[in-house]
Amino acid sequence: MARDAYHFIIPLAFLILVCLLAGWIWSGTILVLLAGFVVYFFRDPQRSIPIDERAIVSPADGRVVKLDPDGKYLVLSIFLSIFDVHINRAPIGGVITRQDYHPGEFKIAYDDEASAKNERVVMTIEDDRKLTFSLIAGMVARRICLWKNEGERVSKGDRIGLIRFGSRVDVRLPRECELVVGRGDRVYAGATVIAYWGKE
Repeated sequence: MARDAYHFIIPLAFLILVCLLAGWIWSGTILVLLAGFVVYFFRDPQRSIPIDERAIVSPADGRVVKLDPDGKYLVLSIFLSIFDVHINRAPIGGVITRQDYHPGEFKIAYDDEASAKNERVVMTIEDDRKLTFSLIAGMVARRICLWKNEGERVSKGDRIGLIRFGSRVDVRLPRECELVVGRGDRVYAGATVIAYWGKE
């Protein structure tokens, strides 16, 4: 379970105890169910990270909802529902060279406008190659929690942060990459290969 869960679990546990001591069974039951959802939402399953150096892995769990060309890039968008694991992982290994926060709106993350208008953090990881991706807050997700900072080195599949309660992640893939997922496919952070770097 992600450590961010304790910000919710501890107050809920206190309220559940108060309800039990006061004999408020229905209120206590609702709070227990809510606590169960929080534990489920913040789950942090182990993932098997592909060792192929050419592999670019998904930074998020969810469904691919967009694959659109944008100049010399292909934008791959992943929508995370509230039932998906929300821990984000590094799609490649390298140094986080940029980490830019952009304030914005909180449109439904499934909407393509969310990529440009919603609150988001744009990150770039560089090693021999460079990859940029965006963590985007949705209508329910109102906070992007980052666990890594600009200048830090990460390995492919490392946990880098979390977007609370429904969100979107966009990846800008260079056009020379070999795409191996399609629109509608389910992907899993750190485990699903979404593309391979082009051979040099």
